[in-house]
Amino acid sequence: MRIGLSLSVYEHAAALIGRSPWEVSRSVELMWEAHRAAYCLYQHRPVTVGIDIYNLEAEAYGCRVRRPTGHGIPAITEPLVSSLDQALALEPFDPRRAGRLPLVTEVATRLAAEFPEADVRVPVSGPFSIAQNLLGLENLLASVALEPERTALLLERLVEGQVAFSRAVAQAGVGVAFFESAAAPPLLSPGTFRRVELPALRRAIAAVSEETGNPVPCIIGGDTVHILPEMLETGTGFLICPAETNAPLFLERMKDHPEVTVRVNLDPAVYTRGTKREIAAAVDRVVEMAEGRPNVLLGTGAIPYETPVDNLLFLREYAAS
Repeated sequence: MRIGLSLSVYEHAAALIGRSPWEVSRSVELMWEAHRAAYCLYQHRPVTVGIDIYNLEAEAYGCRVRRPTGHGIPAITEPLVSSLDQALALEPFDPRRAGRLPLVTEVATRLAAEFPEADVRVPVSGPFSIAQNLLGLENLLASVALEPERTALLLERLVEGQVAFSRAVAQAGVGVAFFESAAAPPLLSPGTFRRVELPALRRAIAAVSEETGNPVPCIIGGDTVHILPEMLETGTGFLICPAETNAPLFLERMKDHPEVTVRVNLDPAVYTRGTKREIAAAVDRVVEMAEGRPNVLLGTGAIPYETPVDNLLFLREYAAS
């Protein structure tokens, strides 16, 4: 059985041109050069343009992204607001001018023009992931517990900005990759996910898909087997089975949904530190689990900066064999 491969190349692209993630994240030319080098080397699908992909919208609202030392990933370490009232009062951003949103959109359009056969996308975050950066994790979880209805209202309002951002991306002629990993268990219980997150997530997936003209994948990392029914309720046609969850159980529960593509992510330790024999064995396990099921891909989480190129090339070649 041959299985498709989907590599998630973000900060690793910076390593390919010998620059730090921070440098690449702040420069149109370096971002283009890095992701161009990655695509020429790996021919991966999709090509999602970015380094610190979950920071973009929060930065557009006003959060400060800190410069890390060495080859660390840029991060938001301080929330922008401290209460739901303040978060609900935030003004919408202009996706054509705010923060680095124009930067990643420009790089994506340049890559799509040079490589028309590539599936080039701009990362768009889900509402809970944005709210976590705006409020900070502790404040957000406290709000979920104490004011679930108003927290759900905040998430709904954040969807509006994501729809506008997706519209600008679609008008630029490239696709969208939708990410919402902050909402996964154990941060949210399945019941809380359904009550607080799902209404906004369902609306976001539907609205962004309408803007782009294509079904939007619902990318949520974490122990997601517990929220699989809720993710399917969004109407998405693409889910990931993260390395952190029970893959055999995940695929078993997906048997009744053969039309939905499932990307099964490998444990990062396999492709960052594993031997060729260990990489091959990990691929074989996924192939065995997926035997007889259509629409299965082999995937990775965000590939770390220092991941050996030879490991990824071997992974690509072995999966293709």
